[in-house]
Amino acid sequence: MSPGPTVVQTQVVNYVLPIVASVVTSFRLYCRARRSLLWIDDAWAACAMLFNITLMICSALYLRGYVFHPRWAKVALYYTLSQCFYGVVWCSRLSILFTVVRLAYWGTQRRILICVAILFGVVWGILFAQVWWTCESNPSWKQLPIPQCPLGRDVAIAQIVTDVLGDIVLILAPFLIIYRATLTTAQRVRVICLFSTSAITTAVSLTHAYFVFTVGELKEAVAAMFEASISLIVANLSVVVTFFLRMLADDETISRPIDSGSTTIEFGIVVEDP
Repeated sequence: MSPGPTVVQTQVVNYVLPIVASVVTSFRLYCRARRSLLWIDDAWAACAMLFNITLMICSALYLRGYVFHPRWAKVALYYTLSQCFYGVVWCSRLSILFTVVRLAYWGTQRRILICVAILFGVVWGILFAQVWWTCESNPSWKQLPIPQCPLGRDVAIAQIVTDVLGDIVLILAPFLIIYRATLTTAQRVRVICLFSTSAITTAVSLTHAYFVFTVGELKEAVAAMFEASISLIVANLSVVVTFFLRMLADDETISRPIDSGSTTIEFGIVVEDP
């Protein structure tokens, strides 16, 4: 088995990935704000970015300054970065889900998607609590020079199940709106491809779960950093790609009929016409 990343290599990953993810998210928020289109999905993306920045700061302190901290501070840093990781991942998923919600019809479609969003929140809360009861049931890890809780099999299984199911939902959710929208074949393929990028997060999360289940240590930390930042970047792709597509062509506007008024979908946003 390879020795794994060094502390210096882990620090590089810890700085580079969150900065890239934050730049992409800030660009997404700029794109939405300049067109007065900020909505709930953007708020979740902003929350994910804040969690990711906090994760970066806590990881930097955890990796570099642990020698100078009292033991309680080391443990607090570990718990904070562990929970910030979940914050980034699930806020990113909620951002993607609410991007679909804003495109959905009022009525049954939106009610289903909002129920799924509530379920995502419940799952996040359970995973949040699982870290506490797993780590506090065996507190001997707190005496280590660099405290790191052995999360073990149960946490790894919970992460695998929730990550895979959550990403499957995000891949399938757009089909609720695509089949009723007036789209060309190329546009349908483009919508599906953009939202299917959630599969990238699944691949990264499975790698992270493997390291949680087996070796832990810095390999687990690096995998968590990758999963957090990739999740946030993927959550922004539909908006960022739309911005560049709009620069290249003006034919990305589609219309669909509804019971009253008319609705125009500009790939990645929805505009209600009076």
